[in-house]
Amino acid sequence: MVDIAERPTRLSGPPTAPALSADSAVPSRAGRLLGIGAKVLHRTVAIAALAAIWEGAPRLGLVDRVFLPPLSEVLVAWWELLRSGQLAEHVGASLTRSLAGLGLAVLTAIPLGLLIGWYRPLAELLSPLLEVFRNTAALALLPVFVLILGLGETSKIALVLYACSWPILLNTIAGVKGVDPLLIRSARSMGLNHLRLFQKVILPAAVPTIFTGVRLAGAYSILVLVAAEMVGAKAGLGYLINYAQYNFAIADMYSGIITISAIGLVVNQLLVALERRFSTWRVDVSAG
Repeated sequence: MVDIAERPTRLSGPPTAPALSADSAVPSRAGRLLGIGAKVLHRTVAIAALAAIWEGAPRLGLVDRVFLPPLSEVLVAWWELLRSGQLAEHVGASLTRSLAGLGLAVLTAIPLGLLIGWYRPLAELLSPLLEVFRNTAALALLPVFVLILGLGETSKIALVLYACSWPILLNTIAGVKGVDPLLIRSARSMGLNHLRLFQKVILPAAVPTIFTGVRLAGAYSILVLVAAEMVGAKAGLGYLINYAQYNFAIADMYSGIITISAIGLVVNQLLVALERRFSTWRVDVSAG
């Protein structure tokens, strides 16, 4: 017989999984890179197609290249404007006016929208006045702003402020009024006073709708400003486009338009990132 005591003992424990080798980690890393590449390609294919059409249509004679130069010629003109410093001057002037008007709109429209959305008597008092001005186009009031405030920076910033205030104000009011009443009743049953209720329930629930208005206002701030800069301005992207048109510098005109589109895209992405920063509690139901 074999004595069991003479057998070597083995420590019992859970089976260990085989270690991942470097070769097995490479395919997973490559798969992630391929996934990122496919996502980038999917998001840029439409822009690439537009660029190809813009480059090919004038060269093939489908459109008059005098009025629509190929994209490569426009990009060359854009680079010349950038290298000479003219583009930076115009972009700086436009961004200063646009951001000033947008910032003032955020500082004024959000508090006013919160008050109107929360206090019914104030909403009933101001509702007729809001209905009158919300249906008045900002560009229709451009001559009024110029007559009252002059051709300087004040009239342009005031016009941007007016145009940006409405989407922010209306979305803020809608965000406050759209809060689930069950949340409000539950918070009140827990003993929250008006200030804590507004801070913990109303404002967080209204943040996504408020940021939708801010993003719309960011687009309006560029579009309205460009139109305002075509009247009595000596710098800015609107002035650049208008000046290039009058002097038949078509490539420079399209360079200004491309710059406006790029600025609008960057501003929108920054606002989206800011919205995610202030809405970390939200659950993305479309994920997965």
